[in-house]
Amino acid sequence: MTTQYDNRPTGQRTAGANSNVLSIIAIVLGVIAIIFFPIVFGVIGVILAVIAKFVRHERLSTVALVVSAAGLVLGMVLGAVVASA
Repeated sequence: MTTQYDNRPTGQRTAGANSNVLSIIAIVLGVIAIIFFPIVFGVIGVILAVIAKFVRHERLSTVALVVSAAGLVLGMVLGAVVASA
């Protein structure tokens, strides 16, 4: 059975159009970067958010980019404060 709008069978979705997987992973990595290894998790989060924004055009990519960048910066600042104490 196919729908009247396209030739895909009903119940099947295309991947990527409504998916926010990379953005959600980038948000989680940005939050983790505040506490653990901001250089690693923050940079990976920013890279995933940029890919989500410019390649996949995901809806949450702007939020992911902000959270990842903030996690990177805050994690580095927090690490510097803890190291100097």
